[in-house]
Amino acid sequence: MIQDTYRRELRNLRISVTDRCNLRCRYCMPEPDYVWLPRESILRFEEIERLVRIFAGLGVRKIRLTGGEPTLRNSLDQLVRLLAAIPEISDIALTTNATRLSRFALPLRAAGLHRITVSLDTLRPDRYQQMTGADNHREVLEGITAAAAVGFPGLKINTVIIRGYNDDEIVDLLVFGRERGAEVRFIEYMDVGGATRWSLDQVVARREILSLVSRQFGGARPLPGNSSAPAERFVLPDGTRFGIIASVTEPFCSQCDRARLTADGMLFFCLYAMAGINLWTLLRSGATDPEIAAAIGDRWKAREDRGAELRSRLPKRIPLARAQDLKRHPHLEMHTRGG
Repeated sequence: MIQDTYRRELRNLRISVTDRCNLRCRYCMPEPDYVWLPRESILRFEEIERLVRIFAGLGVRKIRLTGGEPTLRNSLDQLVRLLAAIPEISDIALTTNATRLSRFALPLRAAGLHRITVSLDTLRPDRYQQMTGADNHREVLEGITAAAAVGFPGLKINTVIIRGYNDDEIVDLLVFGRERGAEVRFIEYMDVGGATRWSLDQVVARREILSLVSRQFGGARPLPGNSSAPAERFVLPDGTRFGIIASVTEPFCSQCDRARLTADGMLFFCLYAMAGINLWTLLRSGATDPEIAAAIGDRWKAREDRGAELRSRLPKRIPLARAQDLKRHPHLEMHTRGG
């Protein structure tokens, strides 16, 4: 097991299988047009499998497939089947907007996918259309139902809370999750990637969310859990469980054990990182597995990333990147590096 300069081990790998998305969420993709990764540069499934085997040799045990919207990648279940055959990998999860999940839940489950997290920021169809630019709220709900029906355990719902947009739905979303056996995770609005219109006054902090939930349902008790997981988990008196990801107001960089692989093979060790390692070049230039492993391992051992903590100390905090910067450097996009 390799460790970085803060003794953080490399255990989790997030893989963006595509940079394309069928939604235009205001906190991720608010601009009218985007620069897409060239299709010829997108990693083939066999290349992803090879890299995951290399990462497994370095200590990675958990994989999360992301996008963009990962279900837009053709035959995603084939990739899941390849990864599920790697003995060291104990957990394969998927983050999806669920617009296409009703048709893919069963084949993904059969292929060996362990868990699903659905991104859903509102229960109101009209507000959903305003926030995403799409009119398929019903399909998302059908996708959540399908995931539960085929037996995915530990279904989670991720909700980015933005003041003035959906902060009045915190209680409703919690009830919605409870009724469907899903654990809701409230996420502070982050100043990263495509959040070009982010401002600190739009962030609903962890303490506010906890206060609101406790007033409505009674005191929330912290749950013990994996210290490296991004969500701090709580349980209500009635047994309802939920989580809060407080990346803005209470960063958890000291426990971060995640790396992020873009669809075209760029590896980043922090969501706020401005530069990464080009594994695509190594793969297609004939590098051996030990050579690729050494390139990854050496960079991880030198890793000093604490991006969220450093951002929290800024005297005046503004979005990480401007729209024109993202067009010049699309790897900074959340939908490119897997959020």
